[in-house]
Amino acid sequence: MKKFVLWTLYAVIAIVGGGFLFLLMKGPAKAAPGNIKVEATAERLQRGKYLFEHLADCAGCHSPRNVEKFGMMIVPEGVGSGFEFPKEIGLPGTVIAPNLTPDPETGLGKWTDGEKIRAIREGVSRDGRALFPLMPYQAFSRMSDEDVYSVVAYMNSLPPVKRPLARTELDFPVNLMIKFAPQPVSASVGPPDRTNRLKYGEYLVTIGGCIGCHSKEEKGTVVPGSEYGGGREFNVSTYLVRSANISPDEETGIGKWSEDRFISKFRGYSNVTYENASRTNQSNFTLMPWAPFSQLTDDDLRAIYAYLRTVKPVQNSVDVHPPAPQPQT
Repeated sequence: MKKFVLWTLYAVIAIVGGGFLFLLMKGPAKAAPGNIKVEATAERLQRGKYLFEHLADCAGCHSPRNVEKFGMMIVPEGVGSGFEFPKEIGLPGTVIAPNLTPDPETGLGKWTDGEKIRAIREGVSRDGRALFPLMPYQAFSRMSDEDVYSVVAYMNSLPPVKRPLARTELDFPVNLMIKFAPQPVSASVGPPDRTNRLKYGEYLVTIGGCIGCHSKEEKGTVVPGSEYGGGREFNVSTYLVRSANISPDEETGIGKWSEDRFISKFRGYSNVTYENASRTNQSNFTLMPWAPFSQLTDDDLRAIYAYLRTVKPVQNSVDVHPPAPQPQT
C-alpha cells in the first residue's frame, strides 16, 4: 500500500512537472510572416493615419502620455515611440507597449512588413514570442488586408524616435498562459461592406475596441452578460474612472440617445489639443480617447451608433466619476 501511494505521488509529480515544462517550452501558434513589402500610396497613408491615430487608437497605447492633461493626452513629439502602462491599473506584471517608429535600434526599423502584419493581427513578435493580449490582436485579426497594409504604411512613415524601453515582463502563470492566445490568420480578410451599416458598424466597434473597455472584466476576459454595459474601473495615479454604459438600455445606457446626440457628444471634443487640454481632476479624468475619436467621420459614427443599438441592453447604472480613491496608508 505504501509503495502504491509513493508511486502515485511520483506519477502526479511527473505529470505536473511535465505539464509545467511543456508550458515553459511551448511557443505560440504561429505562421511564418508574409513575404510582403507594403506600397505606401497616398490613399494608404491617409487611411493608415485615420486608423492608427483615431479609430484603432494605436497611438494611444504606443505613445508617452501626460496624466495631468485631460484624457491623458499623447505627448506630440513621442507619437508611436512606446509607453509603459501604470502598474496601479492592475496588470499582471510590467507591460510595455513597444516603440513602433522605424528607429532601427529601439523601434521596428529592422522588422519586415510581414512581421509587422503578423504582430498586429496574430499577436506574435518578430522573435516568436506571444504578445500580451492587452494588444487587441484578437480583434485586429478581423482587420481587412487593405486596412492592415494601410496601418503598416503609416507606421513606416513615422519619424524614427530613439527611445529604449524595457520588455514586457508578466507574472506567473500569465506569462505561460498567453502562449495560447495567438492564432494565425490563415485566409485573406476582405474589406467591410460599407453599404450594410450594421455590419460596417460592427467592424468599426471591433477595431475600435469598444467592448474591452465598456464591459466588466475578470482575469483578462469580458464577463458574460456585461458586454457594453460599462462599469470597468480604471485607476491611474490618484484618479479613478469607470467606463460608461453604452448598451441600448433606456434607463442606464444610451437607449434614449438620438443619432444626433451621439455624434455631437464626440464632436464636442474636436478642438481639444495637447496645448489647450484642461488639467486633469477627479471629475473629468477619463481614458476614453475623446480627442482621437472626435475625428471619426460622420458616416463611421452613424454606423457605430446603429450597431450599438442592436446589442443586448444591460441594466447597469454607472457612477463614471466616483470619489477619488484614498491613498494607502
